Amino acid sequence: MTTSSVQKVTISLPQTLLEYADRRAAQNKSSRSQVISEALAAIKTKEEESLAAEGYQFYAQEAAEFAAASAGGAAAAWTATEGAGHAG
Repeated sequence: MTTSSVQKVTISLPQTLLEYADRRAAQNKSSRSQVISEALAAIKTKEEESLAAEGYQFYAQEAAEFAAASAGGAAAAWTATEGAGHAG
C-alpha cells in the first residue's frame, strides 16, 4: 500500500480480531498496521466498485428509457424521410 502520509492512531479491537491480525501479519511478514490498512483498503475498493456499478445501472436504465421514448419519433422521422425520397 502506498500513501502520501501515514498517521498513528489508537484503536480498540476485540481480542480475537487482534490475534487474527497478528497471525496474518506473521504469515505475510508484515505489521499489524499493514494488515489492518489492507483490510480497510479492500473494503473501500469494494464499496467504490459497488457505487460505480450502481451508477452504471442507473444511467443504463435512463438511456434505455430515453431510447424507448424516442423510438416512435425516430421511426416517424425515418418514414417521413423515406416517403419524401420516393415522392420525387
